[in-house]
Amino acid sequence: MKQIHRAVVAGAGTMGPGIAGSLALGGVRTTILSRQASSAAAGLELAQKQLLQLEQNGILSPEQSSKAIGLLEASHEFEAALPGADLVIESIPENMELKQEWIARVEALVAPDTWITSNTSGLSITVMSEKAAHPERIATTHFWNPAHLMPLVEVVRSPSTSSEVVEGLRELLARCGKVPVVVHKDRPGQLGNRMQMAMVREAVHIVAEGIASVEDVDLAASLGFGLRLPAYGIFEHQDLVGITSFQVCDYVTRDLCNEPGAPPLYQSMYQNNALGAEPGKGFHDWSKKDPDAVRGRRDRWVREFLKGPFGATIRPKS
Repeated sequence: MKQIHRAVVAGAGTMGPGIAGSLALGGVRTTILSRQASSAAAGLELAQKQLLQLEQNGILSPEQSSKAIGLLEASHEFEAALPGADLVIESIPENMELKQEWIARVEALVAPDTWITSNTSGLSITVMSEKAAHPERIATTHFWNPAHLMPLVEVVRSPSTSSEVVEGLRELLARCGKVPVVVHKDRPGQLGNRMQMAMVREAVHIVAEGIASVEDVDLAASLGFGLRLPAYGIFEHQDLVGITSFQVCDYVTRDLCNEPGAPPLYQSMYQNNALGAEPGKGFHDWSKKDPDAVRGRRDRWVREFLKGPFGATIRPKS
């Protein structure tokens, strides 16, 4: 199996630093690559800060964070950073043409056996790699946000992706303290987002129909089925419930939303620029809520979860 000793993560924004820090925790010397020296340096600083936060919260030992920080570096020089890399991960804007051009540029600078992956949360890796010289070494590695905290990484293969690359990525990610899942068919939404969007569609429909309020839908998800999901999965629950699960599914699904697209309420919100925290109005009124406070609440929850018994089973192996 190919060993990954050096990686490049392209993108110093929200996701890139967390991905880079995760790789460093697996013992991989990792360069954060950005177009400008200032943004590359900012990405490196964020990755270091995230690792120190994990140490301060008891998720990493001082030795682990120190070693990982020592394996991180930053660059804005594309041609200098890429040669010699065993793995290159892009976390650039979600634009198919841009990503295809990026792959072509990378392929011109790296060895034929260098693995190239995308952090796309939904674009087709099959289409992304269709112009590549070596599509067999290209896959998706979708890190969930925030990348330095969330355990899940979806490895999505195209019909051309080699099994060696898929298994190698799975092994590497596990070493980095992540929980990889393999998506064998490249479909819109991959795995997690397919399930999440089905839930979002129904949640929007429930509000539009007046069945329940936005606030109560959030509470039902967080304190109902969502609360037990870390303990056991969807199919484990179905099997434990048994025949009742089938009966409820057969009855309820007849009344669920089946819009072939975003529900009308969501369409209207889009047209009126009411899509969340940035414009100040979405399903919630963000003039009365602090987005950073909500993100902080999310991150604290994940950190506490990672400090528990489950987190101990997936500590980085470096």
